[in-house]
Amino acid sequence: MNSSCATHIAWLMFAFSANAAFAQNYPSRPIRLVIPFSPGGATDVPGRLITQKLAETFGQQIIVDNRPGAGSAIGSEIVARAQPDGYTLLLTGTPFAVIPALYPKLSFDPAQDFAPVMQVALAPNVLVVHPSLPVRSVKELIALAQAQPGKINYASGGTGGAQHLFASLFMTMAKINLTHIPYKGSGPATADLLGGHVKVGLPGISIAIPHARAGRMMPLAVTSARRAPQMPDVPTIDEAGVPGYDAAVWFGIFAPKGTPPAQIARLHDEIVRVIRLPEVENGYLLSGNLAVTSRPEEFAAFIRNEIVKWGRVVREAKIQGE
Repeated sequence: MNSSCATHIAWLMFAFSANAAFAQNYPSRPIRLVIPFSPGGATDVPGRLITQKLAETFGQQIIVDNRPGAGSAIGSEIVARAQPDGYTLLLTGTPFAVIPALYPKLSFDPAQDFAPVMQVALAPNVLVVHPSLPVRSVKELIALAQAQPGKINYASGGTGGAQHLFASLFMTMAKINLTHIPYKGSGPATADLLGGHVKVGLPGISIAIPHARAGRMMPLAVTSARRAPQMPDVPTIDEAGVPGYDAAVWFGIFAPKGTPPAQIARLHDEIVRVIRLPEVENGYLLSGNLAVTSRPEEFAAFIRNEIVKWGRVVREAKIQGE
């Protein structure tokens, strides 16, 4: 072995050992977790469950910083511009993949300016109808909508939100036209659905379950590709008559682009361990979430696909950011 080759091998061994030591010492101070939504939203549930246990593991505070606005763009930009040192992270969800289509003049690229750590949760919505609407299956809803185009209305929590997007995808794939009634949040949308002022909705599963049990909403199908364990008797939209339909709210953690791989790996491994704790798994189920522990490269591919998927829905439905 010549001297230059030996030097190169020695350098690689030094770099490897330095990175390993760096990862072991990380974190040595509090971590800031930016959530680009208002406090009390759906993201807070997996966020609270994970951060509490992760702080215990790391022996460091994890400071949650809610930065809502522009469909999650404001908080996301803060993390995109942060130092890539592992001490500023982003916990976001489905809107992260939608904002490129809603806000084409973004100052950052969700697919390029972040280092994906992992997807941490998935939460299906539920296609429901008010009991006064004479349908009890997805196929019956489609048939009625085809017979009365534009005459059946549906509620969403706001233009460009998950319920709006999921309904737009459903209408496109089922070849029907429902009239969109947007509200300022899922609370008012649910209230008017319960009152019968709107006939169709797509609430989150944790909202749908108690109302379905009380007979105030009729669940037709869940939006995810797989049945939800919280509602095992309710079929998926795919099973119920719209093959290939798959839409669910997801949550995931990102770091700024350029964050050392050793830190990404340590974060990933510790978060996986936390999510698999029985108390965290139980908290997920009670809140309507499903645990996901994807690898960073899997999550990166998932995000690219989500950006393409929802970008197409936004364009076809002519949805504009507010």
